[in-house]
Amino acid sequence: MGTFIQISQFIASLGLLILLHEFGHFIAARAFKIRVDKFYLFFDFLFPLPGVLNFAIFKKKIGDTEYGLGWFPMGGYVQIAGMIDESLDTEQMNKPAEPWEFRAHPAWQRLIVMLGGIIVNVLLAFIIYAMVLFTWGEEKIPMSSLKDGIECSDSLGMAVGFRTGDKIVSVDGKTLKYLDDLRIEILLGHTVQIDRNGEKVEIVLPKNFLDQIATSEKFGFGTPRAPAIFAEFIDGSVNKSAGLKKADRIIGINDSIPVKFYDEFKEDLKSFTGKTINLNILRGTEKLSVPVQVTSENKIGAGFASRPDDLVKLGIVSVETKTFGFFESFPAGVSMTFDKLNFYVRQFKLLFSPSTGAYKHLSGFKGMAKMFGDEWNWEEFWNRTAFLSIVLAFMNLLPIPALDGGHVVFTLYEMITRRTPSVKVLTYAQYVGMAFLLGLMLYANLNDFVHFFR
Repeated sequence: MGTFIQISQFIASLGLLILLHEFGHFIAARAFKIRVDKFYLFFDFLFPLPGVLNFAIFKKKIGDTEYGLGWFPMGGYVQIAGMIDESLDTEQMNKPAEPWEFRAHPAWQRLIVMLGGIIVNVLLAFIIYAMVLFTWGEEKIPMSSLKDGIECSDSLGMAVGFRTGDKIVSVDGKTLKYLDDLRIEILLGHTVQIDRNGEKVEIVLPKNFLDQIATSEKFGFGTPRAPAIFAEFIDGSVNKSAGLKKADRIIGINDSIPVKFYDEFKEDLKSFTGKTINLNILRGTEKLSVPVQVTSENKIGAGFASRPDDLVKLGIVSVETKTFGFFESFPAGVSMTFDKLNFYVRQFKLLFSPSTGAYKHLSGFKGMAKMFGDEWNWEEFWNRTAFLSIVLAFMNLLPIPALDGGHVVFTLYEMITRRTPSVKVLTYAQYVGMAFLLGLMLYANLNDFVHFFR
């Protein structure tokens, strides 16, 4: 069920973004009285082969425009009369230009039509972020509230140089104010400045650190160091009826071993493999002793509070909450949009640096779908949708033929040189661009396939 909800959210988000992106082109074209022959959500052919498997799930012609739902869910398109686009329909281009055609209009109007989808995606991100802030506000965990530092229990973090109890001060010399920014700043950073028991230490991250993390799928050193607070027993636990209750805090073992942190508790259990021990717990203000069995894997079959939101509820770490009025939310939404854009551009640059190994983890549809949770949470859904809208705007602005950015480059060339590229040049450029995009799509989705079986 969780996977179904995740996929449903992804399809709903992507469908909405494609629809509004293409509407941006459509409304700009109609504003300049340019005819739009087709408006499709998803392709009605096997992209990028416009002559293969041509059929639509639904289509209806209203006025000059055929509206439809295609079968191939890679994107969508508007077929604008007198323009070389995804459909590669050049028949009309061999005839004299008609007043209602794209090519018959001034270059500045054509430029706006090409930028229409990108503009809508950026505006959409502004609005979504503004409404998210207005509706739910913003919560962030200050780094200063991590009084006991971070937990570093995984071998990757320790191999790099992190230790449990380290307090992150800055990344690349930039002060880290919130825990929410820790993961991405370390992923994209080069050096981390920490406070280790009052001593200033700098950790130099390996160039391929992102590759190492993505391969191991571990990032254990990004969580606050926390007490051993019981959350629930896992399925099949031998201690199911032991008597522990949610929020019980383990403070010792056998009245002789004090326990302050969860990482210490895990280490202490290694001395009691297969034995029964008494857990000294604190339940509210009452101190109790609860017998439990330690398994051969040095566990008691229980889950403990470790996620930041769990620790906030328990008062282990504090949270800063900010609310926004309706009009106040819009400039905040603009600011958040550009912050997310900056974050994505920094990520994107890593693809062109082979030493980072980022290109190995370029994801396709599966990776994008994993952005969404396995439970439907409207706040998270709209946050992810806004971010995907920014990604869609940025990717379409790239100067690659077949993308909006490629059309923009040709239009700017015409505006500067006063020379119009030939139909032959535009057609071949479209072929090259579509072939490149097909290769990129196949590579990204092949990555997903390979990683699934690792």
